[in-house]
Amino acid sequence: MRVAVEILTGTLFYIQVDDDATVADLKKEIEAQQKLPQDRLILFLDNKQNHLINEEGDGASLVDCGVQDGSHIYLFFDPLDTDESSSDHS
Repeated sequence: MRVAVEILTGTLFYIQVDDDATVADLKKEIEAQQKLPQDRLILFLDNKQNHLINEEGDGASLVDCGVQDGSHIYLFFDPLDTDESSSDHS
């Protein structure tokens, strides 16, 4: 199946995955194509239910998450952990 992925900057690209692909498979393809770290990707399916794909876990099949050929997915990023940078250095 081919899905459209859109980053909030407006960048739109297409990813081709097998019909039995999992959330992890899609993240791996996004990482390979766009050079984005898969462990920070948050995927949101644009459909009538506006489904957060990550809720199902990386092992869930895309079809079970409601993704189908031609689906539009919005890509967000999990913020970096900044706790270390804010520690007291005195």
